[in-house]
Amino acid sequence: MRYFSFFLIVLSSVSCMKGKSVDLVIHNAKIHTMDDKNSVAQAIAIRDGKVIEVGPDRQIMNKYSADEYMDAEGKDIFPGFADAHGHMMSLARQKLSVNLVGAASMEELIVRVEKYSQRKERSVIVGGGWDQSLWNVKELPTNELLNEKFPDKPVVLYRIDGHAVLVNEAALKKFGINESSRIDGGAILKREDGSLNGILLDNAISLISNQLPDFSDRELTGALLEIQQELFGYGITDVHEAGLTPHDFKLIRRLVKENKLTIGIYGMLYPEKENADFAKKHGFLKEKNLLVRSFKVMGDGALGSRGALLKQAYSDDLHNHGLLTTSISDMQRYSSLAELTGYQLNIHAIGDSTNRLVLELIKAYSAKNPDHRWRLEHAQVIDPKDFDLLAVSGAFPSVQPTHAVSDQRWAESRLGKARLKGAYAYNTLLQKAGMLAIGTDFPVESTNPFLTIHAAVNRKNAENDPIDGFLMSEALTEEACLRGMTIWAAFASFQEGTKGSLEKGKDATLVILENPFSSKGSYNPNFSKITFIRGKKVFSME
Repeated sequence: MRYFSFFLIVLSSVSCMKGKSVDLVIHNAKIHTMDDKNSVAQAIAIRDGKVIEVGPDRQIMNKYSADEYMDAEGKDIFPGFADAHGHMMSLARQKLSVNLVGAASMEELIVRVEKYSQRKERSVIVGGGWDQSLWNVKELPTNELLNEKFPDKPVVLYRIDGHAVLVNEAALKKFGINESSRIDGGAILKREDGSLNGILLDNAISLISNQLPDFSDRELTGALLEIQQELFGYGITDVHEAGLTPHDFKLIRRLVKENKLTIGIYGMLYPEKENADFAKKHGFLKEKNLLVRSFKVMGDGALGSRGALLKQAYSDDLHNHGLLTTSISDMQRYSSLAELTGYQLNIHAIGDSTNRLVLELIKAYSAKNPDHRWRLEHAQVIDPKDFDLLAVSGAFPSVQPTHAVSDQRWAESRLGKARLKGAYAYNTLLQKAGMLAIGTDFPVESTNPFLTIHAAVNRKNAENDPIDGFLMSEALTEEACLRGMTIWAAFASFQEGTKGSLEKGKDATLVILENPFSSKGSYNPNFSKITFIRGKKVFSME
């Protein structure tokens, strides 16, 4: 009898050791938790979409009884990657338009537009993605060839950065733009004889974009779902959607409610009246995987189209300083709106002049709310004298490393050698601010996060150019880059309590990589084998 009692005690002990029930145990893995110690574990236990525990294989396998066990075969596991500055809605519209990305000449651009017009019947042909720097020309293109090939059909073609548009004469007439048209924060370029050459910059684009017929919600939904799968395929589980109009906000909100969009979305609203009224009335919005508690403001243009506002003139255009697309008074008004609603303010700032203005604005607000986390989106060119202002301002830099290696072909000609010391300065930004949020600015760049890592660490593009890296003193370490795509991106969106690392109590949102992770040397293509969001498999190669 005493022997039988002892047997029951031993049996009970064994049962308790492996008696904790969970939904899933992933083992035989290399789990990069991205916790404060940058710990690496072998196994993870998941229940109800949450991380229950991470640790050594033996500890987790002995402690938990799971409905499912998954052998990761030694593969790398990371928290789901966040793209801290992307444009799903812009990419959706680009997918439905003429794809001009990579067009090697004006002639190729025309051919692509012609092929699209033969396949699609649209009242206005819209395209995007051209980049004249690939054509070995200095200046922006003009519309003579478009006028010849499309004398009657309006054509509207966006530059890859979205800050310049090339339109034909038919489009200028349709949308009522002529030699006397004017707009603050924008430019309508002319030929020497005073006639319009078809290029509109920054705010001038709104003279057309506000009248353009949009794609249907059905078309946009189809494109968004394709994009979601593309992102999941790279292990991207969160996107900070950098600018939502009222229409786009409503569409994304509906798709989230219908469980069609399941990717995490941190929405930045453009501070238009309808969006501002929503924030005043409802405050923060947290619905399923959608969080809205920030405004996006466009401070200036882009370097590629010479619209970024510089303190001194462009080195290759001595009469041009760029454009301030949002006036200082409007920035102050949006700051008051953010203060009233408690929303974060995220300001697009590329030129050194705009960065200085925005840093002063953010510093003034820091005295009122030290944890505002207002973001400097791009922080692309900063006067070295202003880095100390960044350090005390409380600004949170949000950067896109692939911009550096895409722009390196012409950055020095735009800025001159001296100004490069404050350009694409990610390492300096990190030292001054303590954290960085990292994204891609897709569709300006690829959604591929492994190109982002390569650009940040090696300062090279997919073709491994330039051979010695671009401004290598500003390279990030692998750990810093990964943190910028995980836990720091979560902090930049007020979600560090639930996302960004694989720790007890946080969401079980993670990616199992197909290939061994490496950021050293040449570009190493990689992608997701399996992607989970809150413990649910949303993508699998199997």
